[in-house]
Amino acid sequence: MKKLFGTDGIRGVANQYPMTVETALRIGQVIGAFFARDGSSPEVVIGKDTRLSGDMLEAGIVAGICAAGGVAHLTDVLPTPGVAFATYASEAAAGIVISASHNPFCDNGIKIFKSDGHKLSDTTELEIEKMILDGAELPRPSDPLKLGVVHHFQGAVAEYIAFLKGTLTPGNDFSGLKIALDCSNGATYRVAPELFAELGADVIALAVQPDGININEDCGSQHPQRLSRKVVESGADIGLAFDGDGDRLIAVDETGEILTGDHILAICARDLKQKGRLRHNRVVSTVMSNMGFGIALKKLEIEHEVTRVGDRYVMERMQSCGAVLGGEDSGHIIFREYHTTGDGILTGLKLIEAMQTAEKPLSETCGIMTVFPQILTNVSVSQKPEIASVPQIVDAIRSAEADLGEQGRVLVRYSGTQPLCRIMVEGPDETDTRRICNQLSDIIKQEIGSD
Repeated sequence: MKKLFGTDGIRGVANQYPMTVETALRIGQVIGAFFARDGSSPEVVIGKDTRLSGDMLEAGIVAGICAAGGVAHLTDVLPTPGVAFATYASEAAAGIVISASHNPFCDNGIKIFKSDGHKLSDTTELEIEKMILDGAELPRPSDPLKLGVVHHFQGAVAEYIAFLKGTLTPGNDFSGLKIALDCSNGATYRVAPELFAELGADVIALAVQPDGININEDCGSQHPQRLSRKVVESGADIGLAFDGDGDRLIAVDETGEILTGDHILAICARDLKQKGRLRHNRVVSTVMSNMGFGIALKKLEIEHEVTRVGDRYVMERMQSCGAVLGGEDSGHIIFREYHTTGDGILTGLKLIEAMQTAEKPLSETCGIMTVFPQILTNVSVSQKPEIASVPQIVDAIRSAEADLGEQGRVLVRYSGTQPLCRIMVEGPDETDTRRICNQLSDIIKQEIGSD
């Protein structure tokens, strides 16, 4: 079992283990050594979001890479998918993103990409983790002339924007559209407004003044209510809300209604199928997708593959079954024809294209899917024993499932990045669904909750 890596990289409170400068230095040394196994000097692309702690962790990682003889290419602030793109486009050995995604500013994290822009497998993460934790002496050049250096990747933003434009249908633009953007005071704060303006849209940009501590604060994909109000006030055609590192998207239609990642997946699945581009007629999502999503795909006669939570597991299943579209209800959407990872801005472009093709407002386009009432609750926990090993929790889950029958479902799992137990209950009506979720929450608090 992994001790450092969670669902999406290493994550924790900044300046507390493992998000300390000492650990960052060790991680940099390990990355430099791991990706230089053929004796080469590995080139590593490093990007970050806008968190206050980003500079500190970046300095540690860079020092470690240089000590191992590697070359660090710094993009400064760039969305996670932008770093993935820069990694494979520049033929670097690896890419590193310093970000805690949608978490509050006090947290930070480290994500690693392979040279092909894909996230690491569980096996590779375990191998790297062992090198980080075992404390063994790592190889380093004895010749001072072979020490690593730092380069500043000046064109990273422009190249990423050019890549995103290249994913659109040739000749298409967004002239005549009013688009509201919520950039979460995070990594998309420069890229997204610039891109959509260059595409001819009338852009209204929110949360584009990062100060190091306001990332994800009452804004972005986790808090789209402000964007919803702005869309209605301004008469915008659509609102797009990104998370702190830009790999998620939550959309808002012209009436202010908030759409989930499942809505976006369903709309884009139908659009791709109608255009003959939904290879293998298949879409991948996780166990967290709403029951209504599966029903929508069935009506569209599209095959549905389900995998565990985590966008890299979605990608792995997409690769194995040949799907070109997959994602999570949280807004991580992967268009495998274009990119190696979830990309919030790319998803926004494709959603708008689907809306243009349908020649209908988004409020009508999203009618493709009916959402079952779903209640999500997080319980802070002091430990993470196997759910199946706690009889009281197992009994409570069985009772809830029996109560719901075929009209709903229950999912209880731990967060891969925080000390939380996540409870999801879907049911035929909100009252019963909330009651069952609260009952489960009370039992979990009683058995393993933190004080």
